[in-house]
Amino acid sequence: MGFAVAQAAQEAGASVVLVSGPVALPTPHGVRQVNVESAEEMLHAVLAEVDAADIFISTAAVADYRPSEPATQKIKKVADSLEVKMERTIDILATVAARAKRPFVVGFAAETNAVEEHALAKLERKNLDMIAANEVGHDKAFERQDNELLVLWKGGRRELGRGLKSSLARDLIALIAEAYRARCSAGGAAAVSAAQRLSR
Repeated sequence: MGFAVAQAAQEAGASVVLVSGPVALPTPHGVRQVNVESAEEMLHAVLAEVDAADIFISTAAVADYRPSEPATQKIKKVADSLEVKMERTIDILATVAARAKRPFVVGFAAETNAVEEHALAKLERKNLDMIAANEVGHDKAFERQDNELLVLWKGGRRELGRGLKSSLARDLIALIAEAYRARCSAGGAAAVSAAQRLSR
């Protein structure tokens, strides 16, 4: 879905930087891709790029926890059970949203139940401008060409029914551009021109 969103944003006229973990997908045409392998690398890559961004869209399902003491060699099978101590990774989306100089921030919520309830809570908790939520589980969302999204923002919602991820991505980008223009209308001509470039 992230690659589809990057392609749709590029097609809409945006200059797009795609920060991606290991995938077997080709880089979307016209998009600059930054490859990372860990949540920490993704955080550093995002922070290196975000100051130049008008809009930040986070579709990544970044691991919430990581081993606190990663093994440097293969762990041999010597016991009937194994305990691995885990520690929280830094929340990339919340970090960007909490910056003093922040872009328009859009998050994603992959939920297995109570999709709208959990997505609204995430929207508020992380101080996002918009969130796109979808239900995941057996034969849903991941490793498929289709998806469906519920897009929420403060005081609004829009259901984007099931369709190809490429089509949903274009609809989502149009919705983001509309919301960004609305926010920029009170923020000066320079911000409005940035929104217009995205919506072309």
